[in-house]
Amino acid sequence: MEISALAEHIVKALVDYPELVFIKEKKGISSSILELGVHKTDIGKVIGKKGATITALRTILSAAAGKEKRNITVELIE
Repeated sequence: MEISALAEHIVKALVDYPELVFIKEKKGISSSILELGVHKTDIGKVIGKKGATITALRTILSAAAGKEKRNITVELIE
């Protein structure tokens, strides 16, 4: 499964408005930036208490990117 598809699948399960989730991937030579956008009322759900949910998401996606020998950065767009 591609990293952006994995991120989309996870985030859509967390939010109230899954149809408004969008992910834009900017690929570089050995790294990628995932820009993650959700409805403004869902931002808190994606971040979680003290940032726990977004940290877990970044950990999962970093592990998946590590299999492809890539670095990944996840940015939450408001």
